[in-house]
Amino acid sequence: MPGSQEPGIFFAVLGIIVSMKNDIPDLSETELASETVFKGRLLHVKRDRVRLPDGAESTREYIVHPGAVVVIPVFDNGDLLLERQHRYPLHRDFIELPAGKIDPGEDDLTCAKRELEEETGYTAAEWREATTIYPCIGYSDERLAFYLARGLTPGNHGRDHDEFLEILRVPFGEAMDWLRSGKICETKTVIGLFWLEKMLQQGW
Repeated sequence: MPGSQEPGIFFAVLGIIVSMKNDIPDLSETELASETVFKGRLLHVKRDRVRLPDGAESTREYIVHPGAVVVIPVFDNGDLLLERQHRYPLHRDFIELPAGKIDPGEDDLTCAKRELEEETGYTAAEWREATTIYPCIGYSDERLAFYLARGLTPGNHGRDHDEFLEILRVPFGEAMDWLRSGKICETKTVIGLFWLEKMLQQGW
C-alpha cells in the first residue's frame, strides 16, 4: 500500500540530511605562531603562521581593531542626524553616521550613547540595537554594532582636540537620494541607511 512506504521514505530523507551535516568540511585554521608587526594608537598589525585544513602551513596578516559602534539618530519628524568629516587616508570629506571605537571594558550601548553625545552634542531617549556587521573580514577583526537612536535632545559636544566635523540635519528621503547618487558612499553609513529603510518600511 502507498501509505506503508511513507516511513521508509521519511527515514531515507532523514539519513540524507544527517549525512549532509556530517559531510560539512572543517575549514578552520589553527594558529601556530603570532607576532606583532606594528602597534599603533588605534590599530595593531599582526602576522600569524597557521595550519590550514589540509595540514599545510601559511601566513595570515591582519589588523586587530577594538570594535566600534554606529548610531542611526532619527529626529521625531524622520530627519536624520549626519556628519560631514574629512578622512585623511582618502584626502576628502565624507557624509557619515555618528560612530566611534569601543573603549576597553565598555559595552556597546554605553559606547553608542557616549559617542553620539561627544560627537554631536545630542542625547537620545530611546535606543534599539539594529545589527552587528564585520566589514573587513579578509584583513581585520573589526566589528561594528549599529544602534537606532530616537527622542533626540540637543546639548554640548565633547569632541577630541583633533576631531573636526559639521553636523547635518537631513530628511530621510534626501539622504537616500544622496546614497543613490554617490554623495553618501561610506560603508557603515550606506549599511545603516539601508537597514533603517528596512526597519521603517518592512518592520525589521
